[in-house]
Amino acid sequence: MMPTIKDVARLANTSKSTVSRFLNGKPVKKDTELALRKAIEELNYHPNMNARRLVLNRTQVVGIVVEDISNNFFTPILKGIRDEFDRKGYECVFYTWNLNRRREVDFMKLLYEEQVDGLIFVSFTRRSREDVRLMCDAPFPVVLIGDHAGVNEIYSIDVDNANGVHEVVNYLYRIGHRKIAHIAGPEHAGAGLEREHGFREAMLNHGISADLALIVQSDWTHQGGYNAMKALLEVGGFTAVVASNDESAIGAIGAAHEHGYSIPRDFSIVGFDDIGISQWIYPPLTTVRQPFQETGRRAAEVLYRAMVDEEATAAPRILLKPELVIRNSCLHVQTDG
Repeated sequence: MMPTIKDVARLANTSKSTVSRFLNGKPVKKDTELALRKAIEELNYHPNMNARRLVLNRTQVVGIVVEDISNNFFTPILKGIRDEFDRKGYECVFYTWNLNRRREVDFMKLLYEEQVDGLIFVSFTRRSREDVRLMCDAPFPVVLIGDHAGVNEIYSIDVDNANGVHEVVNYLYRIGHRKIAHIAGPEHAGAGLEREHGFREAMLNHGISADLALIVQSDWTHQGGYNAMKALLEVGGFTAVVASNDESAIGAIGAAHEHGYSIPRDFSIVGFDDIGISQWIYPPLTTVRQPFQETGRRAAEVLYRAMVDEEATAAPRILLKPELVIRNSCLHVQTDG
């Protein structure tokens, strides 16, 4: 015989209403939560999802719409989302739009057709204001991860990309660098534009006008970083490079080595993202670590509040602070200023 909510309540020494409250994602006392989790595991209890959906008039399902589900950068974000909703008793269904040439906004029909209770859109691509406005004006809970196209009324979570680059430039300035180049990201990526803006702003904060000849665009690939560094070497006159991501930074290091330069003896190079290989290349890459899993968790937290409480409020735009990780790809230089 399958265990029931009454069995869970008896084993955890609490009431059925408390068990129901916990299963519906409502807060309970910490010791009660521990007892309930232990009882559920011991009994191998599984709630009747169909019954819960009928009682709550909800699907107990959230949709996660991902730009490209094969992109490894999304994995920790999706884990953060899934773990948070697992704790709240919701199922996650994942969709991808870039691979089948659809638009993000097309998936809003899942809400209108009552297939899901809420949606989280995950993308590194710049969003159109028109699409975001359609999402914002719909009478359903929606949260964006990434660019919000300047629509401040919609819930959105992102990493403070500009702040991350500020930290990089400030660090390079402290160790003596004044002639700093930038390998920018692609124009279609909102984060790339924010990082370039952060680079220019940070340079100005130190009284240095960014030299346009020392800002070269890349496509965020190793090859793109390699090509950008070759272009910078032809210009010359710099001592450090701030790359918009780790892959382009690694490509830049390869180009420098190929042309007979040593990193960091001849040039200091910094990346952004802290991908796994960044600590294993030579030299280990100084970079900016993004809180990917926390980004997903916070998005899930905001969406859940919006789904269960129509009066719930949260800061529409949440920017999480990245962390500068100092390794061995930068070197102190002498300066007169």
